[in-house]
Amino acid sequence: MSEEKKTSLQTEDFSAWYIDTIQKADLMDYAPVRGCIVFKPDGYELWEHIQAGLDRRFKATGHRNAYFPMLIPESFMQKEKEHIEGFNPELPWVTEAGGEKLEERLALRPTSETMIGHMYSKWIQSYRDLPMLLNQWANVFRWEKRTLPFLRTSEFLWQEGHTAHATQEEAEAETLQMLDIYADFAENDMAMPVVKGKKTPSERFAGAVDTYSIEGMMKDGKALQAGTSHYLGQNFSKGFDITFLDRDNTHKHVYTTSWGVSTRMIGALVMVHGDDKGLALPPKLAPTQVIMIPIGPPKLREKVMERFEPLRESLANAGIRVRADLREETPGWKFNEWEMRGVPIRLELGPRDVEANQCVLVRRDTGEKTPASLENIVARVKMLLDEIQINMYKKAHAFLQANCHLGVESMGDLQRHIASSESCGALAGWVLAGWCGDDECEAKVKAETKFTTRNIPFEAPVHKTTCIACCKPAKHTVWLARAY
Repeated sequence: MSEEKKTSLQTEDFSAWYIDTIQKADLMDYAPVRGCIVFKPDGYELWEHIQAGLDRRFKATGHRNAYFPMLIPESFMQKEKEHIEGFNPELPWVTEAGGEKLEERLALRPTSETMIGHMYSKWIQSYRDLPMLLNQWANVFRWEKRTLPFLRTSEFLWQEGHTAHATQEEAEAETLQMLDIYADFAENDMAMPVVKGKKTPSERFAGAVDTYSIEGMMKDGKALQAGTSHYLGQNFSKGFDITFLDRDNTHKHVYTTSWGVSTRMIGALVMVHGDDKGLALPPKLAPTQVIMIPIGPPKLREKVMERFEPLRESLANAGIRVRADLREETPGWKFNEWEMRGVPIRLELGPRDVEANQCVLVRRDTGEKTPASLENIVARVKMLLDEIQINMYKKAHAFLQANCHLGVESMGDLQRHIASSESCGALAGWVLAGWCGDDECEAKVKAETKFTTRNIPFEAPVHKTTCIACCKPAKHTVWLARAY
């Protein structure tokens, strides 16, 4: 019999638990290249379901997919100075090819604003060409000093949307529309509640006028920036001379946006829903939604299997992602294995179940076991999957609310809150605070507490009136947290 897989405990060492979980659940393995990982089938299938859910939303709002080169000339990167300064420390360069040194270095794509800006300058000539609404699914490279699988790697997968508009109003509306799409996907498909808001200038994307984000709370109380949407104004259109002839017969620069999410969504799934048993995956994204396990003594197995395979086929034909575990392992080992892999429903079928024309359904989110008639099993499983999806969101939302702290008014309050949390083994979570708008105050909070400004929320639970760092009148109410 195979050795039982155990993971580290979340409460003892969350980082160790995370690494144990993603490896033992067979989502990934380490590649022989620094900071890179291999996506194993279950891990990549999670990404495929994330792609499908987002791609459907993008196309419903008029966006189309395209693909641009991975290699970007250095001269392109120099056209928007703030952009190159923001990415330069992380850029890997190609300097030789075909045995010869290149005349111009080529950057491995960290993001595609420059390449797409160059192409837009060729494609956009008139107001009739606008808006230009494109998205690409691609890999990107950022030579990170510290890496963590799915969350921060030297190469990762993502989507990046790039749009061009005739007016500032259209571009700003696009920026917020895409943020709403990300939030809708996170909450309805990932079962992950998020806070939408505007980034502070220090957290803004290099070259953007405004950056907006969705932030999720992980089970260690830290924040994860799960998606961003950037209003770029005319910064890139002026750098790349993207102009159009408007209706009034004058040439104008377009207004552009960019927006993206990456495979850190997989890391978010693990850290929002996982527990000491391993993964717990929301049904909408789970590679396997139902795992079927035959039980009972081998001498009665033939009787069970007569009903087992037709049952599996009926679920599969109904569009349910179902697998059967017929390995020569004990049922108990299989139960632990598939709980660790996060499959939403376990279906057990034994000799007594066959006689009673029923099976047993076990929920991963609650552990609840219920008998279910085989006569309407497809409808029952579909209903249960919907219930699990909703319950997982409710649990994550309750966790978020329980670990958001509204009563912190000063640096002393924040430091006491952190010390108190650490001394009793509680989570420091997120803190709602006032901010005067001064970069020095924001930097002070980070330096003294390692809490960073996550965003200025669109909808704050309360409005803060004084800055947490200097006690002067607050211009903004912000969420503070330690973050990935």
